[in-house]
Amino acid sequence: MTIRVVLADDQALFREALTTLLEVQPGIRVVGEAANGEEAVRASAAARPDVVLMDLRMPVLDGIAATARLRTEQPDVRVIALTTFDDDEDVLAALRAGAVGYLLKDVSAARLVEALVAAARGETVLQPSVVAQVVARVVRIPADAEPSTHPLSEREVALVRLLADGRSNREIAGALYLAEGTVKNLVSSVLSKLEVRDRTQAALRARDLGIL
Repeated sequence: MTIRVVLADDQALFREALTTLLEVQPGIRVVGEAANGEEAVRASAAARPDVVLMDLRMPVLDGIAATARLRTEQPDVRVIALTTFDDDEDVLAALRAGAVGYLLKDVSAARLVEALVAAARGETVLQPSVVAQVVARVVRIPADAEPSTHPLSEREVALVRLLADGRSNREIAGALYLAEGTVKNLVSSVLSKLEVRDRTQAALRARDLGIL
């Protein structure tokens, strides 16, 4: 399987360097480039990529707004935010807009390739420092608040906690002593019960409900 990628970044030199890096990776093909969010939406519609690597701070239409449009107009496309900034507000805004991942531009080539493969499979990809920020900044429930009710079983709660840590299906299977196929079915069940479309949104929704 070849993973088709669109690069969206307002720095031409960075796009060229990233294209060169990715084109030598087996199973990855850069099928489009964009210098702003508006171009990213158009390039995605034309090239039908599996993943868009999206810078957040671009002219005309920023990466967060472009991600939100892609989620609505092209819901099968996975967006990974790839940016210099790890500001809390940017992280949460990107995830809430529909990004399935958030990486910084100092990420290693190997980790970036892993992230593209994981995103194409529908998994969440977050840099460890970003995970810590999400945990710290998502809605906090006061200590005296009434416990929230939620529709998840104990096993699904355990699974969603691992999802929030950015674990892959294989890692979750090992932690819960389950088959990967069972984990896949449980993930689908959790998404359905929480009424969300992807693993990142499930983690955010679970925190809003006080599950985590």
